[in-house]
Amino acid sequence: MVPRPSLVRRLTSRAVNQALLDELVDWLRIPSISTGEGDPAQLERAAAWVVERVRGAGGEGRLVTIDGGNPLAVGELRAADPAAPTVLIYGHYDVQSPGAPDAWTSPPFEPTVRDGRLYARGASDDKGNFLPLLHVACALARDGALPVHVRVLVEGEEEVGGRSVARWLAGDERGADAAIVFDSGGEEPGVPTVTVGLRGLVHLRVRVRTGERDLHSGLYGGAALNAAHVLHAMLAAVVPAPGGRVRDELRAGIVAPADAERASWARLKPGEQVLADVGARPADPRAGAEFYERNWADASLDVNEIVTGEPRTVIPSTAVATVSLRLAPRQRAADLAPVLERLLRDAAPPGAEVELSEHRADSALFDVEDPVLRAAGQAMERACGTPALFIRSGGSIPIVADLAARGIPTVVSGFAVPADRIHAPDESYLLRSLELGEASARELLPALAGASHQS
Repeated sequence: MVPRPSLVRRLTSRAVNQALLDELVDWLRIPSISTGEGDPAQLERAAAWVVERVRGAGGEGRLVTIDGGNPLAVGELRAADPAAPTVLIYGHYDVQSPGAPDAWTSPPFEPTVRDGRLYARGASDDKGNFLPLLHVACALARDGALPVHVRVLVEGEEEVGGRSVARWLAGDERGADAAIVFDSGGEEPGVPTVTVGLRGLVHLRVRVRTGERDLHSGLYGGAALNAAHVLHAMLAAVVPAPGGRVRDELRAGIVAPADAERASWARLKPGEQVLADVGARPADPRAGAEFYERNWADASLDVNEIVTGEPRTVIPSTAVATVSLRLAPRQRAADLAPVLERLLRDAAPPGAEVELSEHRADSALFDVEDPVLRAAGQAMERACGTPALFIRSGGSIPIVADLAARGIPTVVSGFAVPADRIHAPDESYLLRSLELGEASARELLPALAGASHQS
């Protein structure tokens, strides 16, 4: 059963803005799945939901479709002062597949509040994280109190690496004085963060063929080329040993973190605890102590999938793997992708056919002393009552690299935490996070009105 608004109201903290919560519940009911099995009509419905909010606040909004992709929700809310700076706010309405329905305690598209959390697919990633920005901008616009012009950009392909938003941004001549991306967070609820660095990504699908068909290993073993053996040898050429770093060829362009960043990292929970909290086992004895350095300021390579063979005595003729190279901030995907591909191909023996397909995303790194970022940190401290931490993220948000390339200082933040279980069954978002997101948005917009003139 979908919880009635009155039921949701009784279950929530009095500090949570009920209008904001009701809006979020309404948006979460739309199953805007972009990862293959979704309904295009529901994706369009979720985008139109955003446009309706912008128009309802007196702004302009429209759906934009590029090259047949999922629609973008594009809008603008104008400040009373024509000379006010412009801030772009970004989020994404698309969500991952919920997976098996019986893995959820309550249905994924019937938002339900339990123990201070709102459970639904997209509750954290990214509808609940982003919505406070839009809600506050619309509320200020209706009151005639908006301190900046707000451009709204909400996409529907973030979960599938689509290019619609990048193409829109490339063709956009106006730009912005600053941007806010609420699609991130930290380790601890209530501790505000400003993410100044994001890793890039080279994501490779590796396919090997060594014959026309699988063969009997008794009759042909030791003489016929084995696709599984070939693939393993290729992977061994690029996967670092336990405790080791990726090959030097894949570390070109890495920049050491600023002192201000390291000072923030020292205030975070120990890396050993971060790993333990998610049930992970350290890769080597130094992994915990070096956690933030490795995950935020260095490159890493992981094998995500290997598919080959059968549980019979066969020599596989095909083998497939997925490999992801995470790029440290300032490394460029265009520079490193050919290097990784060459290393893999060079490790394949004669007779093996190798096919590679890839997806790329660039890294991003902002100056921690930029006036916009400093003002953002101070604003979030006022909102949360706790000093903001300047951190990096081991993940990738492609649009942030595009904004950085255009010289637009970008506040990457939000209040997602590991316990939200994004992409997993029982995804949820703390009601406290929703509250802090709204309070932060109310502080951020006026703070950026002044800081944007200084940057």
